[in-house]
This record gives sequence, structure tokens and C-alpha cells, in this order.
Amino acid sequence: MVDVAWRRGRARAAERQQPLGIAAERYAAMGWPVCQGAHPRGAVELGRACSCDRVGCPAPGAHPMSPAWQMQATVDINVIRGWWETRPEANIMLATGRVFDVLDVPAVAGTDALARMSQAGVKSGPVAALGGDRMLFFVLTRGSPAEEDEWWSCGLDAEPENVTPGLRWHTRDSYVIAPPSRLASGTGCRWMRVPEEHPLPDALRLLEHIVDACEAV
Repeated sequence: MVDVAWRRGRARAAERQQPLGIAAERYAAMGWPVCQGAHPRGAVELGRACSCDRVGCPAPGAHPMSPAWQMQATVDINVIRGWWETRPEANIMLATGRVFDVLDVPAVAGTDALARMSQAGVKSGPVAALGGDRMLFFVLTRGSPAEEDEWWSCGLDAEPENVTPGLRWHTRDSYVIAPPSRLASGTGCRWMRVPEEHPLPDALRLLEHIVDACEAV
């Protein structure tokens, strides 16, 4: 048991030290579309905490670098390598709604949801932690639903109306920040369940547990 914990600790340390560009290439090799993101500034001046230089940026370092990110997101490793050779400090953004969707929840609810899934024998799939604030559950994309009320694209700045409080569902036209990107809080993103070892599940298999956990917070 100690040996397993030690290996996991080494793996997480290696992830934190891994250059962002190499991690971006790894996602592309998995077929996950990647684009460059902004990054938090080391020293905040005049309210500019983000490399986008926007005063009062609502998501410092946690949004794509370009407004054309939907067209730029790619799995072309040569393109991605060139991006990070030019800007190695850029965070990694993953486009959702193409290969996967993401259920984005408060960390407390995410921890509870993982416990509920474990008790029910449900496999969670890949899970990432964004500092100590949020958790991301990666699931198979549902694409364009026949009924718009069933699915929604996350507005990012606000949760959709009439849905579970605290839950954001990133589908088409949305994105998430990916490990080992750095957050403005000084913390980083890390994998709790790595994609290589945990296949993408159907969202509906997780949704009941995640909704119950969000409502219990």
C-alpha cells in the first residue's frame, strides 16, 4: 500500500513538472482538441491578473487566448508543438462537445459524488481537480441533442436557469482548462483519475450521483 501511494505521489509530482506543451501533445494524441489558453500573471498590476491584459478579467488564465479558439482547436501535434514553442507559459484549453463533455461541479460536491459512485459500483471516468474549488468529470459527448432542453452549452459566466445549482455542463461551444495548467490562485490543475486509465463514461451513468451530491451541499 505504501509503495502504491509513493508511486502515485511521484506521478503527480511529475505531472506538475511536465511542460505544458508536452501535456497538450498528449491530449492531442488521444484525439482531444486543444487550443492555447491565457495564463495568470506573476505580478498583478492595475487589476490585470491575466495575460489577456483585460482589466478585471473574470477568469484569469482560464480562458482561450484567441476569440477564434473554436476554429483553432486541433489535434495536429505539429501545430500544437509550434504554439507551445512560441508561448511555453500558455495554459491548456480543451474544446468540449466534440469528443467529450464535462460535468463541472464544486469540489465538495465532486468528492461526495465520487464516494456515491464508488458505493454504487459506478466508474467515474477521468476526473480533474481545479485547485480546491472545482472538479471536472469527463464524459462521452452527446453531440447535438434532439431536444434542446435535455442538454445545454455552458455560458461559463453564469449557470443555466432551472438546473442543478453548482453544476455546469460543458458541451458544444464550450471549453475547460486542463492539467497541468496554472490557476490565478497560485494552485494548479491535476488529474485525480487519469484519462489513460479511465475511459470516458456515458454522462447519464454519473448524472444522478452528481446531481444528488450538488443538491446535498
